[in-house]
Amino acid sequence: MRKSKPKKRIILPDPKYNDVLVTKFVNNIMLKGKKSIAFKIFYDAIDIVNEKMEEDGLEVWKKALANVTPSVEVRSRRIGGATFQIPSEIRPARKQSIGMKNLIGFARKRHEKSMSQKLANEIMAAYREEGGAFKKKEETHRMAEANKAFSHFRF
Repeated sequence: MRKSKPKKRIILPDPKYNDVLVTKFVNNIMLKGKKSIAFKIFYDAIDIVNEKMEEDGLEVWKKALANVTPSVEVRSRRIGGATFQIPSEIRPARKQSIGMKNLIGFARKRHEKSMSQKLANEIMAAYREEGGAFKKKEETHRMAEANKAFSHFRF
């Protein structure tokens, strides 16, 4: 490569739970640079999860995030005029990113009153291994399994 790799930015832990993962999640929730609103949405969602479930809200969120994080994905590759869907492993940072974006995206599509309520319900659904984000992960894994025959085309 001609250029050097860009330096990894250091992400500071969040003020309440002192966790870097929470900050990354909040950065994904954030729209138009409104970070304080994104933090409020996240903390309210965790409080709602705390009320509705007996377990610690942050632990429920981490388990939910692990449940919606895919381990394989399919990539399109053109070989000899035909396009094949080739299953490939995902690197850890991308896994985490995909899991977060799926959880937030499907929370936004829900039909509850506030974003924190939508997020809380999606987190609880993902924790119980149901909901849109979990179905998306299952679908991704199913696609990879169906196209396992083309894995020798891996690049």
